[in-house]
Amino acid sequence: MSHLGARITHIGPGRVHLAPPSRPEVSQQHGYVHAGATSAIADTAGGYAALTVFPEGSEVLTVEYKINLLAPALGDHLEAIGVVVRSGRTLTVRQLEVHGVREGDGPRRLVATGQQTLIRLDAAAQ
Repeated sequence: MSHLGARITHIGPGRVHLAPPSRPEVSQQHGYVHAGATSAIADTAGGYAALTVFPEGSEVLTVEYKINLLAPALGDHLEAIGVVVRSGRTLTVRQLEVHGVREGDGPRRLVATGQQTLIRLDAAAQ
């Protein structure tokens, strides 16, 4: 996440927001933030959201995730939101969203949505 410049902007029970700036280093040939970077921040926001509901000392690994890219990822920065939908003993499902955000009076635009499943691991078992 440090390469993408992502910072956590919100942490709450079952919910995490990440915001990386739009930068040329992570854009594709048309100047939009690349789908790989968009997907990476969504996956990470979901993982951190899961950690907020698991016992201390837990770790997570993504089992699967699906992203629908709805619009070009444009804005001064992106905001990825991971929200826990259901947390089980080992598997947790999250809803993912990524918005393009323009500073000032610009509108937020939903650029990607998805779903993710993570497995909880005990840190000591690794």
